[in-house]
Amino acid sequence: MSKYYWPTLVICLFLGTTSFAQNRRGATSTAPARPNIIYIMSDDHTSQAIGAYGERLSVLNPTPNIDKLAREGVLFENAFCTNSICTPSRANIITGQYSQTNGVLDLDGSLPPERQYLPLEMKKLGYQTAMIGKWHLEHEPAAFDYYKVLKGQGDYFDPKFADSHKGAWPNNMVSTKGYVTDVITDITLEWLDKADKSKPFFLMHHHKAPHDDFEYPERYEKYLADIDIPEPASMYAQPFFGSEATLGRYRTLRHRIGTSISGRHPYRSYTRQYGLDSISDAHTQTSKAYQMYLKKYLRCVKGVDDNLGRLFDYLKKNGLWDNTIIIYTSDQGMMLGEHDYMDKRWMYEESMRMPFIVKNVKSAQANTRTKAIVNNCDYGPTMLELAGGAVPAYMQGESFRRVLQNPAETFRNATYYRYWMHLTHHDVPAHFGVRTDRYKLIFYYGAHYLPQLYGKPSMPWKKDVNESYPFEPTPAAWEFYDLTLDPRELTNRYHDPKYKSIIADLKQEILAQRKKYNETDEKYPNIQKVIDGHWND
Repeated sequence: MSKYYWPTLVICLFLGTTSFAQNRRGATSTAPARPNIIYIMSDDHTSQAIGAYGERLSVLNPTPNIDKLAREGVLFENAFCTNSICTPSRANIITGQYSQTNGVLDLDGSLPPERQYLPLEMKKLGYQTAMIGKWHLEHEPAAFDYYKVLKGQGDYFDPKFADSHKGAWPNNMVSTKGYVTDVITDITLEWLDKADKSKPFFLMHHHKAPHDDFEYPERYEKYLADIDIPEPASMYAQPFFGSEATLGRYRTLRHRIGTSISGRHPYRSYTRQYGLDSISDAHTQTSKAYQMYLKKYLRCVKGVDDNLGRLFDYLKKNGLWDNTIIIYTSDQGMMLGEHDYMDKRWMYEESMRMPFIVKNVKSAQANTRTKAIVNNCDYGPTMLELAGGAVPAYMQGESFRRVLQNPAETFRNATYYRYWMHLTHHDVPAHFGVRTDRYKLIFYYGAHYLPQLYGKPSMPWKKDVNESYPFEPTPAAWEFYDLTLDPRELTNRYHDPKYKSIIADLKQEILAQRKKYNETDEKYPNIQKVIDGHWND
């Protein structure tokens, strides 16, 4: 008997990623087949709105089904996106590449079939592949064997889908009736019923919810109606937060930068959107806007969680649960009033952090948590290794399968982040930086990568351009946060002399990661000029 026999058998049974028969030619085995993989991704479902993460909203028990999944798997406390906006994040996941390499920098980016690498690699491993729900990458998801996807953002009620069984893209639209989260689940269950039982499947099950404008079915109208939602203190006061880049010198940009819950922002705030301007007391006005915002948001979350319960019940009843790896995540985080911000885009924790929960096949690591730092470029490589494949050289991300085997393992020392869409939609300045296990360093360079947009309105659909700020450059500045002392990022310590050497090391880390991942700015001399002029500030 080969000396490799028993180690190979143990590895195969534990990970469920390949049959033992494939490792020993001619042998018969009852070892499990390659696992099915279901990658579930909601839109803008931030970790602080998931009970298992233990944040301020956990007292509301908003996600009982996701929490049950976490008890059967591994919860990642430090999973991050590399750009907190829908289209680039999805491209990072599908390609395993950073934005300049895959070419998707902003919401106008697209991903043609030949660069839809993850389903292409899964098919090489013998998987049947399907993409159901929100796609948001413009081109046809033709690399999948089957797709039924919302075109663009999609509608919350009676949504239309492009269906690969209904003709050629883009003329294969079909109408449906009902609430989008219910309908996406119905489509997935129908596909699972018809799937080829002789092959493993790789399914991307993507929800539109809870993206704004937070529409929900009538059945959730009473959910949380009589509850006061816990509020973040930083929504009201944070005297040491930010920099000239986010506030302006002498706070002259405080009203311009970052759309708000309060009436701070001149044309986009929930106070104004919800018609609360007439309330004279600013604190009361902000609180009421927050309560309305969060209840709408959490009712959409409730719809996602209830439908995940439907999906999980189906898998258990049909004998699929034990041999299916299930991943739950979102395309990025979301600001739920922290720092008086709405939306995402920021490198602050609530926006940059992604929920990420993995139930492995009969995992011995159930109900565990890991502090390992991973990012969304690593998701594709990890799923490929879990499926029994190798990570292709063109993917820049790395597999963290070893963390699933041992959650105490470390992975990345630091993760890189970059937001490109300067002042677009939510008036967030362009910036980049790194986040380690303890520190975060952010450089706001405050310039659009398309300088031909300067002077044009950032919200061109608005009739009164005086209400819309143009894409002009904003001040460059650094922010540094010690996350061990200050997990809510309330105090910018960039100019604190005791951190001087740490900040210098982090700047070197930024340079190294920008070079390693093809994220430098030779193609954007207007940006590089700002970097050179302010690097040593």
